[in-house]
Amino acid sequence: MKSFTSGRYGYAAALWALLYGALGAGWALGMPGFPWGAADPDLDGQLSILASTTPDFGWWIVAFSVVTAVTALALNSGSTHRAPLFPAWTIAALLVLVIPDSRVMMGVAYTPLLLVASVFGWDLGGVTLADAWTWPVLNQLLCALGGLLLAAAAVAYTRDRRRVTWFTPERGRVAVYVAVAVPLVYCATRWAWALGIPLGVSEGFLAEGPQSLWLAGAYLATFGAFGGVLTLGLTQRWGVIFPRWMIGVRGRRVPPLLAVVPAGFVSIIVTVAGITYIRSTIAGRFSWAEWGAWLPECFWPVWGAALAVATICYHNRRRSDEQR
Repeated sequence: MKSFTSGRYGYAAALWALLYGALGAGWALGMPGFPWGAADPDLDGQLSILASTTPDFGWWIVAFSVVTAVTALALNSGSTHRAPLFPAWTIAALLVLVIPDSRVMMGVAYTPLLLVASVFGWDLGGVTLADAWTWPVLNQLLCALGGLLLAAAAVAYTRDRRRVTWFTPERGRVAVYVAVAVPLVYCATRWAWALGIPLGVSEGFLAEGPQSLWLAGAYLATFGAFGGVLTLGLTQRWGVIFPRWMIGVRGRRVPPLLAVVPAGFVSIIVTVAGITYIRSTIAGRFSWAEWGAWLPECFWPVWGAALAVATICYHNRRRSDEQR
């Protein structure tokens, strides 16, 4: 017998699929707003795997959306053997990890800087939030939303029928250590460049770029390192109880979703960004002489996977504590 939770996510995923399928049909019939091809600044296909598509691709979107809707609704069936879990996870992976690209992570990382710059009047070369969050990038978030809804329906369906014990606190601690360590290589290169040290690149590489570019890279590195510190909270006491120095909430229990939602989101966007770099590496767009500019990013899927495991382990631990 299906639960309310699995049914809720299944119906939400089906509704998303039908609405996005309607968009696909509209684009195929001439409605403006097709997010790839000529409308996407990534015309050379270095980032998006759909860069070469045309609005006629909308009919494929319609077909894909119908399959997604049928799969989502089938997750509400009462039989475990009939549930299309493999298609559900495959579709979810395509929507969450394959269709989006590294621009989502760049938008998330640069948004705080752009907001502060607008307040203090800093000149960032004319770059605004609108430049970071163009419609093609927002569409990637929309696709990821559909994938997450379908994944949530699959998780709820599985959880209702069998207990998954792989995500233990011990594995969570190992995953946290990996999630903290992997991005530090990237951080080291960007901090070195800001200091004028050509770590992993040639001196000519640094000379070609303005100092503001390397400072922006150092900002991103610091952003990532700060995220690593927060990741430690998934296994520390201050990830469960607010520490004393947090006036107003100290001593209170940390709402699980306050950690699970951002950690889960970051695990997705860093994985997507890493996959983008891996695709570019396979396409031969990088040089080994400048390995510092791309090799650390190729390990980001490991970072994302470790963070996802750590997040699930944290969620399971908090749920077990609350059920006692």
